[in-house]
Amino acid sequence: MLRLGQKVIILSDSFEQNLPIGDYGYIIAYDRNADNAFDYVVRIPKVNKNVFVPAMDIELEETLFQQEADRIEREALIDYALATKNEELFRRVMNGESDSGETQDSNKEVQSQQDFIRQINLKAWI
Repeated sequence: MLRLGQKVIILSDSFEQNLPIGDYGYIIAYDRNADNAFDYVVRIPKVNKNVFVPAMDIELEETLFQQEADRIEREALIDYALATKNEELFRRVMNGESDSGETQDSNKEVQSQQDFIRQINLKAWI
């Protein structure tokens, strides 16, 4: 549950209330009525009004920034691995950090550098 006064970003408009998607707002109240589909009352300064929103329509600004930073970091690691032809780093980033030890044991065949680059180019083409 989000705290009062937290800055949130509007991600969607499930109930078609003409919410400004992508704009920010502040949580000013909880809607505790069990018969209501809305969870929060959000103040949106840009349109100068308060709106009722469900929890799935909003997300914390910090969470969105962290997700974007993780995505950019992953893309940068992939670009670096391809530029330096570091196959181990590429596989670790593409498969996830925890799967790297398991894939090395299960994949005993050795792949040449030409085959690796050909495979990457094929995936990039698709």
